[in-house]
Amino acid sequence: MNVVKFKVKQEYMQEYMQKAYQHKPFDGMINEYYVQVGDNEFIAVGLWQSEQKMIEARPAMIAFLDTIRHTLEELSPELGVTDPSSGPVMFESSN
Repeated sequence: MNVVKFKVKQEYMQEYMQKAYQHKPFDGMINEYYVQVGDNEFIAVGLWQSEQKMIEARPAMIAFLDTIRHTLEELSPELGVTDPSSGPVMFESSN
C-alpha cells in the first residue's frame, strides 16, 4: 500500500480535481482513495496487487505527478510537493 500526503494550491483546486480524480492506468493498482484532511490538504492511498507491481508503476506515477506538480504546494525543501510512504498491509478488517 502507498500513502502520499500533499497540499493543493487554492487557485488550482478545480484543475487538480479534474486530473487527479480520473482513472489512471497504473498496472497492478487495485484501488485508489483520496482523503481530504484539511482545507486543501489530502492523502492519497493506493492498494496494490504486490509490492513489485507498485515498484514497477513508480515511473508512471511520477509521470502523472509531473502533470499536476504545478497545482501542489511545496511541503518543505527536503520533501518537495509530496510526502510519500509505502509498505505492506499488516491488518485488514471488513464489516
